[in-house]
Amino acid sequence: MSLLITLLSAVAALGPLIVFHEFGHYLVARLCGVKVLRFSLGFGKPIWSKRLGRDGTEWSISALPLGGYVKMLDGREGAVPAGEAHRAFDRQNVWKRSAIVVAGPVANFILAIVLYWVMFVHGIPGLRPAIGDAPPATAAAAAQIERGEIVTHVAGVAVRTWQEFRLALLEHAVEKRAVTLETVGLNGNLYTRRLDLSGLESDALDADFLGTLGLVAYRPPIPAVIEEVVGGSPAAVAGLRRGDEIVAVDGAPVPLWEDLIKAVRARPGATMELEFVRDGTAAVVTITASDAVEQGVHIGRIGVMPRQDPEVLKRLATEVRYGPLEAIAAAAGKTWAMTSFSVEMMWKMVQGKVSLKNLSGPITIADYAGQSAQLGWLAFVSFVAVVSISLGVLNLLPVPLLDGGHLMYYAFEIIKGSPVSERTLELGQRVGMLLLMSLMAFAVYNDIQRLVGGS
Repeated sequence: MSLLITLLSAVAALGPLIVFHEFGHYLVARLCGVKVLRFSLGFGKPIWSKRLGRDGTEWSISALPLGGYVKMLDGREGAVPAGEAHRAFDRQNVWKRSAIVVAGPVANFILAIVLYWVMFVHGIPGLRPAIGDAPPATAAAAAQIERGEIVTHVAGVAVRTWQEFRLALLEHAVEKRAVTLETVGLNGNLYTRRLDLSGLESDALDADFLGTLGLVAYRPPIPAVIEEVVGGSPAAVAGLRRGDEIVAVDGAPVPLWEDLIKAVRARPGATMELEFVRDGTAAVVTITASDAVEQGVHIGRIGVMPRQDPEVLKRLATEVRYGPLEAIAAAAGKTWAMTSFSVEMMWKMVQGKVSLKNLSGPITIADYAGQSAQLGWLAFVSFVAVVSISLGVLNLLPVPLLDGGHLMYYAFEIIKGSPVSERTLELGQRVGMLLLMSLMAFAVYNDIQRLVGGS
């Protein structure tokens, strides 16, 4: 079932992104008067097709679901009837050709803005960036960040959720420079902390770099009392109920909920004895934890939720919400920030300042799609927005075969006053194919390493 969810989620995420990208090309081509012969989702032999419109454009779904394409009337690919020569792509001026090519990536950025707008109008629940106990000899410990402090600003930029905090800090972590954090303590006092990021290794950015810095999420002391049992879970099968207080796992005391979680997570698929107290009476139950995978690591779960203090939750929980008009600017700003960061990360990879292990291939993308889908529609939409931005940025790279490669040729054409030679185009296609195949192979290798190594 998990594999099925992953596959369906990947299709649901990538399918619309490809369609939206190609529709950008299609729409601008039509606006520029270019005849579109085929709009295909996927490559290879069509498994379904239908002709629509006055031009008889063939809309098809092809056998290899690895992208899509828009085929336009083009004299370089076959004979063009004299009466339709003016509608051929290669007969358009360089500005129209550039507009048609850039429309695909732009469509991905527009889609991201729309998705973020929906999220901001609806409201995005999250946890405030409250910091837990910093392990010794970490950057957080050196910065003297105390348990329960909530980060409000990173280098002067306001952060409201743990996700915003992570992204804001990641931008500085790439540069390995010290950064100033403004925090609010449990006592209400304001603090300024200097966090040194110079010791962070490039490879750490691919994993839990916050944990490497000693920035762990604050967990208020919660008694190991069950508030909810998930239906059909191991806990439900074993007969645990709301109000049961777990006191030990395999004889080891678990005074707090986090102790219970650590004990269960360390036993994926294992059978254990839980000692609990119900209505003042002690009892023991045998339970077998499920074997779940979280970020490539096998963990145990029994399907219980804790009883928490509403006041504590109120302090730690937050929601990012905007009005419909404000959300437009917020969504555009979010898209711009994510785009800029993606470009910066790619450039750092080229410079060797960021590990190439950060490259993800189709396996990791599908895995993340499945995980986000199971977390709810907001998490899934956020994932799709990020992938849409990544797709837009990737296609703008100046690599032959990509949209950015075509734009590079057109830039040369504008400078020299004539199109680049057929020999240059042919050579560029070979180099571009080699680069893309190498990039894909390395990304898939990283995917396999994550699966095998659990990183």
